[in-house]
Amino acid sequence: MANCPKCGVKLKITDWRPNCPKCGVNLVYYGMEERLLADADKAESEHAVFQKRVDRMKASFTGSKLTIARIVLSILPIGALFLPLAKVNLLAPFFEKKTDVNVLALVDVLPKMDFDGVLKLAGSSVMKGAVIPLLIAIVCVALAAVLILVNLITLMLSCSPHGKGRNITINSLQVLLCAGATVAFMQSSGNFAALLPGTFSGGISFGAYVLIGCMAALLLINIVIAKVGVPITYKDTFVNGIPSEVYFEAVKNGEDINALREKYAPAEEEAEAVEAAAVTE
Repeated sequence: MANCPKCGVKLKITDWRPNCPKCGVNLVYYGMEERLLADADKAESEHAVFQKRVDRMKASFTGSKLTIARIVLSILPIGALFLPLAKVNLLAPFFEKKTDVNVLALVDVLPKMDFDGVLKLAGSSVMKGAVIPLLIAIVCVALAAVLILVNLITLMLSCSPHGKGRNITINSLQVLLCAGATVAFMQSSGNFAALLPGTFSGGISFGAYVLIGCMAALLLINIVIAKVGVPITYKDTFVNGIPSEVYFEAVKNGEDINALREKYAPAEEEAEAVEAAAVTE
């Protein structure tokens, strides 16, 4: 059988009453206040931690003029993807076609592409010098587009412990991928022109330079933000009347939480009185 939580006496099966037969304490409600305080402390601790995350998230967007400018620069690359990134000209007897390549054109062409045929061309000794760089360019653009969206999602975490390094890494990869796509397409275009003289010509359009410029500007502003920092205004949070920073430090050091409650109780009552007076007025 169980023991009394207060005096420790062993309870018999005949001790069916709610009170201890020795000390008389109520076995059901003994320690209820402590358990309720512990539950309250846990709930308020979780709220304090969450509030800090919300404050950092707000600072990531509106913490300074630089963070506001970063939002604009994070959106601009999406628009740049819809600009002409490259141009392709095909000229044959009774046939001429000029095409601007952007993300819409890629989305339209890729689902219709015969990948088995493309892979065979990539393995051909004649065509691989033109096809492989073209595939590399397409993959680089696709990965850069994905990273643009990833950057928008992780933007809210910019003020987290690893936010600065993550932003700079993502932006650096974006610039490298776009630069790699540009070089690969120029190589592919030159090789196609050599294989099909007078029939094929291609080159980089202004949209590619706009895209690289936007990403480079975003990388630069993230480096500047990492250097100067972003001021974060944390909202005051309490755990059962104790400032959350003091509470977490006390728990970490194994201090007596009840003593802290007694210490900060007058301050809490005074703050509640001031708040009540303000509401009344």
